[in-house]
Formats: sequence, structure tokens, C-alpha cells
Amino acid sequence: MKTLSRKAVLGLACVLMLAPAVQAEVAYVSNEKDDTLSVIDLNSLEVIETVDVGQRPRGITLSKDGKKLFICASDSDTVQVMDLASHRIIANLPSGEDPEQFALHPNNKLLYIANEDDALVTVVDVDNHEVLAQIDVGVEPEGMAVSPDGKWVVNTSETTSMLHWIDTATNELVDNTLVDQRPRHVEFSRDASTLWASAEIGGSVAVVDVATRKIVKKLTFEIRGVHPDKIQPVGVKLTSDGRYAFIALGPANHVAVVDAKTFEVLDYLLVGRRVWHLEFNSDESRLLTTNGVSGDVSVIDVADLKVIKSIKVGRYPWGLAVKS
Repeated sequence: MKTLSRKAVLGLACVLMLAPAVQAEVAYVSNEKDDTLSVIDLNSLEVIETVDVGQRPRGITLSKDGKKLFICASDSDTVQVMDLASHRIIANLPSGEDPEQFALHPNNKLLYIANEDDALVTVVDVDNHEVLAQIDVGVEPEGMAVSPDGKWVVNTSETTSMLHWIDTATNELVDNTLVDQRPRHVEFSRDASTLWASAEIGGSVAVVDVATRKIVKKLTFEIRGVHPDKIQPVGVKLTSDGRYAFIALGPANHVAVVDAKTFEVLDYLLVGRRVWHLEFNSDESRLLTTNGVSGDVSVIDVADLKVIKSIKVGRYPWGLAVKS
């Protein structure tokens, strides 16, 4: 066997040292009762850092360029902007009172924020840190989504049990869709043709045709051994290929797997206690869930539809964002 000379070995070592490090995907998890974010390495599936943020962090979302993280610090009455290179808070946006969830427009400039205590949606320019509009909606607004084509913003009002359709060109409320009790989350399909809306107390998910803003299908769920009152849909995630919908069922401690074309419920996956929200990694091979009461994150293998790991984080994990 041929051996390398000392000079060759040193040369190879220099090449390896100069080669760019492979950046692992990381997941950010907001811990509502710890006022922190947990940072999870998605290769090792371990928490690698805990970062202090504002009071009662809930909704979190990445900027489109992946350089910043927006954080709804609800009890601080602000949306914080974190620089992801340094994990430092670099700005506080004027969010209105008690921001809970928000959605970023595809233009990476406009942030739409649900103000639960004021029955408002606040529109903020994230570059200039200016409030551009405040839109009256129903009582206790929470869920927010922007359509992939940027034409629609939809807000859910928990007490009014409605979806509110806002035209992004005018910032005007133009239509409402009545759904079941306590809608919590809305999610557009990749082609912007449908909108999925969870109703926590109603125990259902409505699939809405975007063109007509009418409900075309209502999904309900039954889990053997789980009382119907505990089946409370919250977070929803759709695969980009239109194959699956995953629905977090709250205190039922399961995620429903739904055929997104036929609307058939295919399976229920047991996760942690009080599952809230969901997020994919970049290639959608894994799905993460935040489990509030058990204080952990479940990792689901999407191909096998199996839970492969539970990762302990902070108290009452709520929101999720993944940076590749």
C-alpha cells in the first residue's frame, strides 16, 4: 500500500481546514413559559443552544432570505427581529397589543400580525419599522396566513368563529367565511387553490375553495380510546406535492395524517402531550411537532409515517421555524 508523504498529509490537512463547513439545518422552537428559544440541530436531533427572548414567545417565522427570525413576544407587546448569524435581537417592531401569530408576505416586506386583545390585524413594514394599516376583524384574532401568490391574507377569529379575507392590495376586509367554533390556524395549499382551517373546539378542519371562499369539505376525527372532547385541531401542515395534510390534535396527543386529495384520514400518530404546531425540514422528509404540556418536540419520519424521536426543550413549546 502506498503511503502519503509528510508534505502530502500536511497539504491535505490544509485543504480540509480551508473547505467550507457544512451548515446543519436547525429548528427554532419558541418556549412560551420560559421566554426562550430552543435551537435544535436537525442532524443530531439534539438541542444545541437556548436563547433568551421577550416575554411569552409564541408565533415565529423566518425571513424569506433566512437571515432573520421574527418572534411574537406576546406579553412584551412587540415582534422581535433576531439576527440568525449572531442570535441577537436587532429590532423590535410596532406590532400592536398581544401579538400571537403572524404571516410574512412573499415580498419579504409586509408582516401581518394578529392582535388578540384588540380584534385587529396590524400590517407592518419590516424594513422601515412602520405600521401601514390596522384592520378590524372578529373577536380574538389568532391564525394568520398569506397566500403563496401574495393576493390574500386570511385571519381567524376564535370567538367570532370566522375566517376573514383581506385583500393585500388594499388592506381591506372583503369577505368572511363562517367555520366551526374557535378556529386557530390556517394554511394555504402550495398552488393557493385551497385553504385549510382548524377549529379547536369544533373538533374539525374546513377545506375552503379560495376562488369562492366556500367550504368544500369538513374533516372530523375519531381516535380509539380518546374522548371526542380531547380532539382539538390546531396546527396544520401540507406537503408541497399535495399528497398529505398533517393536523395537530391538541390534547388528543396525536397528529392526524390525511390524504390531501381524497380527504381520507389515513392514520393517527402518537406524539407528546398537547401538540400545538408543526413544521417540516427543508426536504419534507421529517415533520416536527411542538408538544406544550410535555415540553418536547416529536420528530416524524414522513416516508414511514412514524415518530422516531422526542427531544426535550423548554416549558410549553409553541412555535416552530426551520433554517437550512
